[in-house]
Amino acid sequence: MKVDLLVAEIGSTTTVITAFDKINSKKPKVIGQAEHYTTVKEGDVTIGIFKAIKNLEEKLREKVNWEKFIASSSAAGGLKITVHGLVYDMTVKAAREAALGAGGVLKYVTSGKMKKRHIQNIKKYDPKMILLAGGVDYGEEETILHNAEMISEIDIDVPIVYAGNVNVAEEAKELLESKGRKVIITENVYPNVDQLNVQPARKIIQELFSKNIIYAPGMEKIYDIVDEEIIPTPGSVMLTSELLSEEYEDVLIVDIGGATTDVDSVTKGDSEIQKIMLSPEPISKRTVEGDMGLFINADNVYNMLDKKELENKFDDHEELMKKVSPYPNSERMEKFIAFMAKKCFSESIIRHAGSIKYLFGPNGRQKVAQGKDLTAIKYIFGTGGILTRSKHRKYIMESVKEIDKPNKLLPGKKVKLGYDKNYIFAALGVLSTIDKESAKNILLKDIEWI
Repeated sequence: MKVDLLVAEIGSTTTVITAFDKINSKKPKVIGQAEHYTTVKEGDVTIGIFKAIKNLEEKLREKVNWEKFIASSSAAGGLKITVHGLVYDMTVKAAREAALGAGGVLKYVTSGKMKKRHIQNIKKYDPKMILLAGGVDYGEEETILHNAEMISEIDIDVPIVYAGNVNVAEEAKELLESKGRKVIITENVYPNVDQLNVQPARKIIQELFSKNIIYAPGMEKIYDIVDEEIIPTPGSVMLTSELLSEEYEDVLIVDIGGATTDVDSVTKGDSEIQKIMLSPEPISKRTVEGDMGLFINADNVYNMLDKKELENKFDDHEELMKKVSPYPNSERMEKFIAFMAKKCFSESIIRHAGSIKYLFGPNGRQKVAQGKDLTAIKYIFGTGGILTRSKHRKYIMESVKEIDKPNKLLPGKKVKLGYDKNYIFAALGVLSTIDKESAKNILLKDIEWI
């Protein structure tokens, strides 16, 4: 069988292969899908890829050939980034949004003028990229130039992305390059007060991810297989979120994985809430809960659970925890993992959402909003292994309607729930980079409503 396209999603736990055909036509379709555990520990992720392809061939009962092979990956742990800006709630926040939205992994963040201890910490975290921001365009210049000089002294060979005050961009570049540093200038992430501009920096970060992926453990042979640049899986899910928003407007995706739970939202929020916002938020926002996953970080989730409820539902929970795996082998284990997934689902949305707060000043108490406003969200979609395949997904996802946090800017109780029935949200994000219409066409057919 010859298909137009194979897409690999190389995750921290599993590698999923999806075959597509009739791309660039009015009737693109999914031919089949299979998976295998990710073979990073074997030192070569292509082993897992070819075994997943073999599993696909067994499902289809015939040999598979393809015209093009593309991929996304989170198996290498993402692109480690440190971010350095002027004011935390302004330029630092904007730089964080750019890094997270692109699929970067933030290891360290500073605001204001850097000190020697900051430089020592950067060395300790050993990032693969440094994002330097600070100052609105034609505004404060001293801090970002000071930070550029401090960073120039770091003895690590990584690219430095400059996304700050345009007025001193060339001066900062010359300073850094005089010390042998590689510098990439992009648009300011915070060009004016109350204006975010994160997309240009996101694009640069994704490009750097593609170039650095081959240096990650187990990924050295990946470009022997793929025909296009690899993009980070979290970034590909963000692209799918934006495709969904074109159809459904205010949307949110929760992706529960083995290591993390990621939340992507695309919404402007409620117009009345926007009037009391302390600082702007991006329309497309991504958060990563690195302590919440159902396999690698299962112990963390277990420790977050309500112990009384846990005892009532699972008197054998200690034994169940010893047997947690990506592939539960009993109904009892499925229910236990669903119980943990419910915590991941609701808690990740709570953390993603902003809050209503009250400030006291000369005019008395003032109501303000801070963070991402999710009150306008109309649709929530689930993806990741458990939300795609578990028969307990309704139990997991309806937990969002049980959240009782009056001051959080959460979706309403009437929000509609759907899920990625074919486990292809990440694959479709990658597909959208070469054929957006085909990706959207398949996406709308993929959604199953709860």
